[in-house]
Amino acid sequence: MAATDRLRAALDRFEPPPRAVDWSLFAFVVAEAVTGLVSFTVGAPEGWPLFWLHRALGVAIVALLAWKLARVRRRLTDPELWRRSTALSVLTLLAALGALATGIAWVFGLDVRVSYWTLLSVHVGFGLVLVPLVAAHAATRFRLPRRVDFERRRTALRYTVLLAAGAAAYRLQQGVSDALDTAGADRRFTGSQPREGAGNAAFPITSWVADDPDPIDRDEYRLTVDGLVSDPVELTAEELAAGHETEALLDCTSGWYTVQEWGGTRVGDLLDAAGELDDDAAYVRFTSVTGYRWSLPIDEARDALLATHVGGERLSHGHGAPARLVAPDRRGFQWVKWVTRVEVRAEYDLGQWVVTLVSGS
Repeated sequence: MAATDRLRAALDRFEPPPRAVDWSLFAFVVAEAVTGLVSFTVGAPEGWPLFWLHRALGVAIVALLAWKLARVRRRLTDPELWRRSTALSVLTLLAALGALATGIAWVFGLDVRVSYWTLLSVHVGFGLVLVPLVAAHAATRFRLPRRVDFERRRTALRYTVLLAAGAAAYRLQQGVSDALDTAGADRRFTGSQPREGAGNAAFPITSWVADDPDPIDRDEYRLTVDGLVSDPVELTAEELAAGHETEALLDCTSGWYTVQEWGGTRVGDLLDAAGELDDDAAYVRFTSVTGYRWSLPIDEARDALLATHVGGERLSHGHGAPARLVAPDRRGFQWVKWVTRVEVRAEYDLGQWVVTLVSGS
């Protein structure tokens, strides 16, 4: 009993002041949302620290939430203490628990679908809802932090321990998954789970937001290569199927990855066919029949592929036929489907971020 009391006393001393807990929860939730959204654009292995930070922040939020609930549990469980803002508090708590539960389940390899969405997509949804809820909840009891709430040395130690514990907990989970050979053992550093096989049937058909065009007639299809080039060209679907093959890993932000053999034409060869590039040429923009688009730096674009085949099969419509972009080390939403235009540009296309939200069939 004495040991338990000592442990409890140590934990009480480690707990930050109430105001620090409240502001830390808000800051950590925002940081979780930012790191989660930015992680959607990271596909290269050297980006792993961002994902570790996201998971460590999640474990830290568990601790902060436990301290918060221990302090306010009577206000939540006693109906006589309920106020108008209590409903918002309960809603915020449910969103936080939903985000944590789905994130933990996904990390341990649980692979289920909720209607059209994977568990990872549900986790993202909870996270996006949680940010405004936490902000609204904080506004109901807004109190500026005081200097004493964040005493420098002690606060730095607390949060260092929290983040280190989060990273250690994730590493322990990886070890458990490996030892038990669970579904979480063969995930990528991004958290994505494998889809095995070759060809169109080996991996899911997914589209970003509302992209859902009608099938494109191969006989009428034309790909335009223009922009800052001396001799714009137009190619048919058959001309694109040049027979260049490359193995590349497609990592989708909905939580799966697949390694496939892709066949088609190197973008570098398309640019060479369009003659001399302007001295200002810096980016290549790939535009879909739906208006969706993405740009790559010109050196990276040269090594990308406009694929017409996957696993020895002609691409299906759902996977982007007649031609889709294959961009190694990029996430799936950047592999533009149904490409109809390749444009050489001088400037980065900021508008592509808006188009990801509004493009359609």
